[in-house]
Amino acid sequence: MTFHNQTILPAARKVKDFEKLLDLSYEYIVILDTHVNQIKSIVDLARSRGKKPLVHADLIDGLKNDEHAAEYICQIVNPAGVVSTRAGVIAKTKQNGLLAIQRLFLLDTNALEKSYTLIERTNPDYIEVLPGVMPHIISEVCQRTGIPVFAGGFIRTVNDVEQALHAGASAVTTSNAELWKYYERIGTRGNE
Repeated sequence: MTFHNQTILPAARKVKDFEKLLDLSYEYIVILDTHVNQIKSIVDLARSRGKKPLVHADLIDGLKNDEHAAEYICQIVNPAGVVSTRAGVIAKTKQNGLLAIQRLFLLDTNALEKSYTLIERTNPDYIEVLPGVMPHIISEVCQRTGIPVFAGGFIRTVNDVEQALHAGASAVTTSNAELWKYYERIGTRGNE
């Protein structure tokens, strides 16, 4: 099952990458590194071009990553969803009715087990697993949580994308513009 008919979630790190995304057919996009002074205008521009931006709350310079920041992002910036590693940000995002995406850095078994405890507490709409090049872990997280999974981090090739999807990921987040273009060129926007 794909994420709103997209298996690729293009993630923009720089303004020039964001500008490229505006001309592509992807509906949902991820905004990574930005500044508090820019985030609202970036989200507004994306929405004016028919996009549904997902904002990574942890990567907004000048904005503390806490519940108050999440409230600001949800109510003032108003993206389609928020990505964060922080439980409080995920909870506040859900309270505001936006898509809540819990980002997990899975470094070892201990981190994985702690992540399961966190997921039980936050009950996000989606989980982003990093690194996304661990198909067996993607499968495990999908099965154990029952929550749709995004794969992200170190996604560099079409094979990386396909392995993550085959393992059960609903979508793959990537800042690799070549992968964005590839999936758009084959006419699928990353659709299965």
